[in-house]
Formats: sequence, C-alpha cells, structure tokens
Amino acid sequence: MTTVSTPSGFGFASHLFCRECGATAALGASHACAECFGPLEVGYQLPPVTRAGIEAGPANIWRYASLLPVPPGIAATPNTEPGWTRLARADQLARELGLRALWLKDERGNPTHSFKDRVVAVALAAAVEMGYKVLACPSTGNLANAVAAAAARAGIRSVVLIPADLEPQKIAATAVYGGTMVAIDGSYDDVNRLASELADDREDWAFVNVNVRPYYAEGSKTIGYEIAEQLGWRLPEQIVVPVASGAQLVKIDKAFRELIELGLVPDTRCRVFGAQATGCSPVAAAFRAGHDVVQPVKPATIAKSLAIGNPADGPYVLDVVRRTGGAVADVGDEEVVSAIRLLAAAEGIFGETASGVTLGVLRRLLADGVLDPGAETVIINSGDGLKTLDAVWAPAGGGGRPGAGPIRPTLEAFEAWESSRAA
Repeated sequence: MTTVSTPSGFGFASHLFCRECGATAALGASHACAECFGPLEVGYQLPPVTRAGIEAGPANIWRYASLLPVPPGIAATPNTEPGWTRLARADQLARELGLRALWLKDERGNPTHSFKDRVVAVALAAAVEMGYKVLACPSTGNLANAVAAAAARAGIRSVVLIPADLEPQKIAATAVYGGTMVAIDGSYDDVNRLASELADDREDWAFVNVNVRPYYAEGSKTIGYEIAEQLGWRLPEQIVVPVASGAQLVKIDKAFRELIELGLVPDTRCRVFGAQATGCSPVAAAFRAGHDVVQPVKPATIAKSLAIGNPADGPYVLDVVRRTGGAVADVGDEEVVSAIRLLAAAEGIFGETASGVTLGVLRRLLADGVLDPGAETVIINSGDGLKTLDAVWAPAGGGGRPGAGPIRPTLEAFEAWESSRAA
C-alpha cells in the first residue's frame, strides 16, 4: 500500500485486484476478474493513519473510514452506524475451560444484532456511489435483517431472498422494515444462484454479497480493527472465528496485517482458527484432508447462519489458517446447543447458533491440544440468541423450559416445587 492525500467517492481505495491472478481493474461494479474470473479485492493508497486520529473518530465503524472504500463524509450520511461493539472479558468462561485469558467480541450490540450491519453499511455506501437504486441480498437471515434496516434508514428500496425454512425470528426481524422479502424453496446455495442471475438481469439492483461483494466484504475488517484497538493496540495470540462464506475470517486477518503494515500495532503472531457446524463443514473437511479445494456440501445443521455449502472464501480461509498456524474444525448440533447454554450461564451472554459453533469448536480444539490454553484468546459472538430461540427453547415443555408447568402463588407451593427439584 502506497500513500496518497486526496480521497475519492471510494475514499482511499484506488483499484480492484484479482486474488487469483493479480490483474487489476478500476473501481466500479465488478466482482469477478475479467482475465480469470477469480474474485476481486479492494486495493488502497492509504494516507498516514495514527492511533490518535482513529480514537478521535465516532464510536462506530466510521472511525476507520480512511481504511475502507467509503467517501470521506460517510459518517454524516443516513446510515445505521454499526460497530464499536464491546470486547467482553470472559473470566468465568475462561476458568470453566481452563484458559488463561479469554475475550468475547460481542456483535449483538449492532443495530440489527449481528455483525452483518458492518458489511451492509460499507456495501450501501458503494452502491450509492455507483448509482444503484435497490439494495438486495440472498441471506440466511442476519444479512436480510441488516439490508432491510440499512435500506430503510437510507430511504431506498430493499429486496431480500431467503430460504423458506429460515428461523421465524429472523423472518419477522426482516419483514418489520417494510422491504420486499421473497422466500425460496431451496437451500441458501439455491437462493444465492438465483441472486446471481438477478444481479445480471436487474441493472439497478445492488446485491451486497454478489455484484458489490468486494466492497461489502471489507466491512468485516472493522471487527479486527476494533479488537486490536480495544486490546490497547495489540493483536491477540489466537482467535476463533465462525465460518460461513469464510469472508469474516479472511478479512479479520487482513485487518490485522494492515494494522501491522501501518505501524499501529506491534508485529506479533496471531493464530487464526475457523469454526464450522458438522452438518455444513466443507472447509473443515478440506483442512483435515490437506486439500486446497473446498468440496461443496448440502447443509444440514441448526446453525442456519453458517449453512453455506459452497463457501466463496473457503480456499482463502485455508490459506489464512495454514499461514498463521491455526486450524478449521467442526462440532455437531448437540455440542452447539451445549455451548450456547454454557456461554449464557457463565457470562450472561446469549449467542445465536453460530456462536455455539464457535465456542463448541474452541472447546474441541482445547480438548485436542490444538489451541494453547495459556495464550490470550478471542472468540466472536456474531449474533443474538433471540434470533435462534428454537435451538434452546421448546415451548411444549422441553428444551430450556425451567419447569414442568406453573405453580400456585403460595409459599407452600413454592416449597413443594423446591423439594421436587432437589429430589
């Protein structure tokens, strides 16, 4: 990255480049390389950046605006202002797991209660700059929430495509914003294929994770920036990240490398680990087999937000974890539910199923001796458990229900209930 002093409508982003062949292209509505059809990435010519300058910025992702493909005045535009979520020290959970130091990046604090608000905010800025009139997406739920909310805030139309079997909480949390929502009879990968066809057919529709994907994906870097800043401008020794498309993990690693290159954090090693659900674990399977290619699978897991059977960034996840000395592992649905309950009971944090996958994999890697229990560790809680209630709560009387039924409002009834519990 070289430096310049004059930002454009895309800030200090200067070009797009292919992650496969390295060919470059002008900034604009491109997401695939014209030479080899590889995925495009945003390149920059950055200005001098200081810790003090960042710290003086707003308490949201726009404190890092100079490191993103967004216009200089982005913070003043109508947007959901995501980011600057808390980095919670999880001492009780650490003791339970036998870890020296554990932090949890709690993405529930975003406007629609998942990290997707970050990527959508950056995608929206790019879409507006390029003249798109509709903000759209294929989604497993959280992205649909974020797109519908961001479009409503910006005053433009939204269209979201979702699998018909999505959690009802996520469907309701999308519909409330008044955009167009279409349920598709198929998996997320089926929905994504339809979105790709529509992106070619509808010239004024910006599909955030399709035709403006290079800009959208950059929003995940802000998770990495915040972790480093909240740790006092240093990197953790190891981090566990949930893997759906794989972009979040890849971009957090990119953020760490950018901070090192800019001289904002010391050049220390951070081992990066990926977490998948066993019912949709193509990247973990490729890692175990020593492969560079990720074989698509048909998802079958309660962790629907991670149920992407053909992850676009899967090969790049493998590159990152191997380069940093990390790994990719998976856990089954029972372990996911157990981890959700453990996190809630130990730290008072109710994460969605993706968070159960991440904590479950952390436990698995510790048990297998892959993670270092003496190293400072960060895990990502990517969304709110209220969005995936069915995983832990069965209103008919099982799951998380605290008792068999109501009792009478008397001391005697309570004491009888107490005795029955003890027995």
